[in-house]
Amino acid sequence: MAALCEAFTLCGLAPTGGVGLGSGLLALQPGAEPDHVLLTDRGRTATLFKVSDQKPLGCWSVKHGQIITCPVVCNFETHEYIAVHDNKVLRIWKDEDVNLDKVFKATLSAEVYRIHSLPHAEPLVLFKGGGVRTLDVLLEAPQQEIENVISDEVIKWSEAFLEGQQPVLVFVTEKDGDFFVYLQKPKMRSLHKYKLEQQEVSNPLSFTAYIRKQIITLLCLYSSDSVYKVMIPLQQNNEEEEQTLSKSLLLNLSISGSVLKGTSFVVLDKDHVAVLGSLAASGEESKECLTIWNTKFQTLQASKELPLGTSGQLWCYGEKFFFTHGKVLTVVIYKCETSSLAAAVGRLKDSQTSGVFSFANWNTLGDEELLVSCQSQQSAVLKSESKMTLRSKKNTVVNVQPDTSTVGQFLIVIKHASTAAVEDELGQLLSKAQTPDFQATIGCVITALINRCKTDPAFYPRNFLVQMIQKRDLSYSLCPDLMAVALEKKDVHLLQICLQRFPDIPEEITYTCLKVFLSISDDYLERTDVNLESVICYIDIEPTNKEVKTEVVENGFNTELEEDGCNVTGIKETYVTDSVQFCPVGPRKAALLNAVLHSAYSETFLLPHLKDLPAQQAVLFLRYLHYLYVKCSEKINTTLPGILSPTINQIMDWMCLLLDAHFTVMVMLPEAKGLLSSMHKFVRAQVRFYSELNKIEGSLQELQRIKCQKEPPAYSIEVLELI
Repeated sequence: MAALCEAFTLCGLAPTGGVGLGSGLLALQPGAEPDHVLLTDRGRTATLFKVSDQKPLGCWSVKHGQIITCPVVCNFETHEYIAVHDNKVLRIWKDEDVNLDKVFKATLSAEVYRIHSLPHAEPLVLFKGGGVRTLDVLLEAPQQEIENVISDEVIKWSEAFLEGQQPVLVFVTEKDGDFFVYLQKPKMRSLHKYKLEQQEVSNPLSFTAYIRKQIITLLCLYSSDSVYKVMIPLQQNNEEEEQTLSKSLLLNLSISGSVLKGTSFVVLDKDHVAVLGSLAASGEESKECLTIWNTKFQTLQASKELPLGTSGQLWCYGEKFFFTHGKVLTVVIYKCETSSLAAAVGRLKDSQTSGVFSFANWNTLGDEELLVSCQSQQSAVLKSESKMTLRSKKNTVVNVQPDTSTVGQFLIVIKHASTAAVEDELGQLLSKAQTPDFQATIGCVITALINRCKTDPAFYPRNFLVQMIQKRDLSYSLCPDLMAVALEKKDVHLLQICLQRFPDIPEEITYTCLKVFLSISDDYLERTDVNLESVICYIDIEPTNKEVKTEVVENGFNTELEEDGCNVTGIKETYVTDSVQFCPVGPRKAALLNAVLHSAYSETFLLPHLKDLPAQQAVLFLRYLHYLYVKCSEKINTTLPGILSPTINQIMDWMCLLLDAHFTVMVMLPEAKGLLSSMHKFVRAQVRFYSELNKIEGSLQELQRIKCQKEPPAYSIEVLELI
């Protein structure tokens, strides 16, 4: 979640603003302290500001006729300031210095483009010809010759990083519409040149970058209203060959028909960028604004209109944005939290919003705090109910007033009472009239029960938990530790109900349930209570070998297909195992697997977990999915009978997901080759069958049309010719 908070003016930019920044702002750099920033104007002045106090701490100017040509930076090691005026004259001073004519001066042999200051390292000086020197090396011989790395190219942007203890400098140049990226490591005398992949209809306008795990990620803001990402590895073998860097689309700056014409941008974290530009909608006047975008979910998170206009420059330090707005330098504080889908789509509401309840995290509360939380939730619901029923306010309050003392007493009873006593108390609690706060009360009660289960292994009120899940609209987020305890107890019946009823189960928990169901023995399942409603209608138990036998109904094709190029050695020997006439698992395990198929999931988050599934379990699960797929294909409507039976789409999605996760393993395993071949033949036969149906589709439609045109008599014989 990202948001723009309060804004304030740091200083004026006009000559009457009091700080002499009338020529415009050249750059803004961080100072030695977290709350300090250095402002360099396009004339002669550099000013140090304390942001929280909104006042200048120091101001330094060069003589008339001289111009500061490089942004002033702070040497974080020595707390000195470094500036370059007239392209070649280097100045270094401290806070107590007033007159820059009397501070250290050095005239260099080449023109300076930019000075980059790094924490715990010497500043890097980048020359317009592409040469780089650390400041200490440069000061040893200011007139030393600086090599020209680039020829007829103009530097457009540069940035410095620290990789371990090694400084790294990256800069972008332009020549005749082509853009090049240079990567330099001054201490290692290493230089790499890359060519940026061209885009026919647009050019890059602004750049920013960050480093992570020895890879520099370069972000480019293009004139096509898009942000592209370029990956630059730090480890390279060939230093002479020029390579072309390919780019990938990171973000489209458009929303609801409006397009943001960005001028500059900065990276906030791995999922957010801030863009300054003009938001233009068709038929409307464009408006300059500051925006925050979520690159993970491609959404606009926050926006602030800037009616007085900007210079197109944007800086970001210490969770604060700096930009010119009209004739002042404005500071906007922002907050940027971990990215989530709820925040990205704007469904994560502020806890202070009227009418929205602030639910407590019951997992971190003790029993007394649980009671206080329940009471606060009940009070909030009562207030809401009383507002909705003003005419019968007194009666409503009397009828729904919760017995908080009963809830509190019960939470205390949970601490020490036996399982039977707790279940009796729960029955009495649930037998009372339900109140609007009942859901919050159930959340408190279940959390207290789970906390007791964690500390007391002998305590497990299974009957109550099953009853609550079956009869109440609960969710995983309301009692997140419930399924973890059920997994520890191997309570497959409770897990089955949770998978069928909870809409928000994390993919990791779904995978863990699948792994437990596949690994658990049939003998253990025979002693447990499992709901068989999803399987009992389409499978039969064969008493001799306890396998599940089904009647094969041919759906327009023969399952015993002719042998072809997909034959695998040993298929005939393993055909009985791969045959879809028998279910590869027992009915109880099949019912549990059906519950997994019924659970909602995201492929992106489930796939990494599925790759950890043991090979033998993956093959067994795939056999069962293949069996279900054949069973669905036997029906004209491709629907399995029963309650909460898996659909054909769920089966196919899981088959594809499992093959994506384990395809290489499946190909290498001898026992899986016959299964893959059988699946291939079955699918191919279906493709042929539906292809034949498509050929007569026109005739079938004509029959339907003729039937609708006339009403036949009660008894008639008609002869229809299919051409």
